[in-house]
Amino acid sequence: MPEIYVDGDACPVKAEILRVAERHKLVVHLVSNSGFRPNRNPLVRNVVVADGPDAADDWIAEHIGAGDIAVTADIPLAARCLKTGAQALGPTGRPFTEESIGQALATRDLMAHLRETGDIRGGGRGFTKQDRSRFLSALEVAVQAARRA
Repeated sequence: MPEIYVDGDACPVKAEILRVAERHKLVVHLVSNSGFRPNRNPLVRNVVVADGPDAADDWIAEHIGAGDIAVTADIPLAARCLKTGAQALGPTGRPFTEESIGQALATRDLMAHLRETGDIRGGGRGFTKQDRSRFLSALEVAVQAARRA
């Protein structure tokens, strides 16, 4: 049975993840290095890791396995999860795949460089209802695929 690993710091789709997990009776590992309100749902494993820039990412990468699903906006973490045979999904519903991860990493690096040089300012666009809906649909597809595998 697949499990869902959530990069919990600033994840905007926790409620949607729990809805899908409850429907399919899947364990969810909610991983964070900052304080969050623990979830009392018996399917949720609240994991608080030590402070550090990649502590939550490292925990997820060390525990996720083939057939599991990672939910993260962190592209390097998504790449690490894909290497284990897991699926990786962004909070906007964008699946990271072996075919797309290289370009996603390159774009991330380019945008970081442009921000550092001052050529662009600000972050990305805001999170929308359409993003939430697209994520819910994409997570359902990912769970169905993991269960078939």
